[in-house]
Amino acid sequence: MTPKMQKLSFLNEQISIPAKELSLPAPDEKQLEAILQTAMSSPDHGELTPFRFLVMQHESLAELSEVFKQAAIQRGADNSTVLKQQKKPLRSPMIITVIATIADNPSIPEVEQILCAGVAAQHIQLACRSLNFGSIWLTGENCYDLFVYQALGLELNERIIGFIYVGTPAGANHKKNRADAKKITHFWKTSQHTDFAI
Repeated sequence: MTPKMQKLSFLNEQISIPAKELSLPAPDEKQLEAILQTAMSSPDHGELTPFRFLVMQHESLAELSEVFKQAAIQRGADNSTVLKQQKKPLRSPMIITVIATIADNPSIPEVEQILCAGVAAQHIQLACRSLNFGSIWLTGENCYDLFVYQALGLELNERIIGFIYVGTPAGANHKKNRADAKKITHFWKTSQHTDFAI
């Protein structure tokens, strides 16, 4: 394998670390600044910067825990589910919430802006790994809950892309088998006729 090909192994070996296996230390101020700056390289058609970040650590994790608890209660969850939701933010020392900020722009569809925010989230994960931190990008009901949106101060044009849990990996090394890209790759040559219609 050539040195250039070896560089791809960093991407090929990217994995999510379970939140319960992320412990202190979390990124310090300078490391966090570098991680979030990396996210700014997300492909951004029109230079809208259609995303922003909310960082939770220390006391704010306990506050987020209460928000998740109350949201679950309002959704009518049973006691065990409420307790599970309450514990979620306390599993790692830092959470970076990635929020899509969708502009009303006729040239740039909403889906493109959301995808841009999603790439920013992935860049955060890669930056964390480059600094020897682990992370996991989680979604779930709280990503779509209006009570959570209100508690986090979101505007009407904003959507939560995910909660990225960050910390130092404390568990065993994880490996993940990847599907073979060749099985889903085809080389297009000519127009085809299908039932698909817009």
